[in-house]
Amino acid sequence: MNYELKLYDQLLQFSLFQGMSRGDLMEVAGHTKFDFVKMPPGKRIIAEGDVCSHLFFLINGTILAETTSDDHVYRVHETLSAPCMLQPERLFGVWQRYTTTFKTETDCNFLVIDKQEVVLLLETQLVFRLNMLNLMATKSQRSERYPWRPAPKSLRERIVRFFIQHSLYPAGPKTFHILMKRLAEEVNDSRLDVSRVLNVMQTDGLLTLHRGRIEIPMLERLLM
Repeated sequence: MNYELKLYDQLLQFSLFQGMSRGDLMEVAGHTKFDFVKMPPGKRIIAEGDVCSHLFFLINGTILAETTSDDHVYRVHETLSAPCMLQPERLFGVWQRYTTTFKTETDCNFLVIDKQEVVLLLETQLVFRLNMLNLMATKSQRSERYPWRPAPKSLRERIVRFFIQHSLYPAGPKTFHILMKRLAEEVNDSRLDVSRVLNVMQTDGLLTLHRGRIEIPMLERLLM
C-alpha cells in the first residue's frame, strides 16, 4: 500500500494522470508495470533517432536536451527540470523516433512505462485517454497556428522568433551553437546586422555571445 500511495503522488505530477479519481489512480498504480530508473549525472537517457518505445517521466532532477538541425550545422542545448515527460508525442504517429538527445545533468529519477502498458491504459482509463488526446491536439493546434501569427516587424523580433521556434520549451536557459553567418541566413538578413542586434541584446543583459555560441540565461526575458 505504501508503494501505491507513493506512486499515486508521483503520477499526479503529470498531466496525463491529472483529473483521474483516487480509485482510478490506485488501480493504475496496482495493475500497471512501472520501471523506476535512477541515473547519475552525465548519463545519456535517449539519443536522437532512437525508437520511442517507452514513456519517460522525469520525477526529480535536471536534464539536458540537445536538438540538432537536419543538416547537422547548428544545435540547441536546453535545461529541463522535473516534472516533465520526454517527447510523449513521439510514441505514436508516422515518425515514432525521438528527435532530441537527452542526458542527465544531476542525479535523476525516472518513471518509465512500456508502450504496450500505455496502450492498455488508453484502452481502460477514459481520463488518461482524454488527457493523451488533449496533449496531442494541443501540440498540433499550436503548430498549426504558428505560421498565422503576425510577421516580426524588426530583425530583433525575427531573431527572437528563431530562438523560440527552435526550443522545446519557451522559457529557461538555452545555448545555441550556431555561427553568425548561419543565423543570418535563417533570419534572412546580413551577418553584420545580425551581429549588431545581438550585441545590443548582450549589452541589455539578455544573452552572452561567444565564438559560434549564444548563451541565453532566460529565454522568456527576450519576450519582455
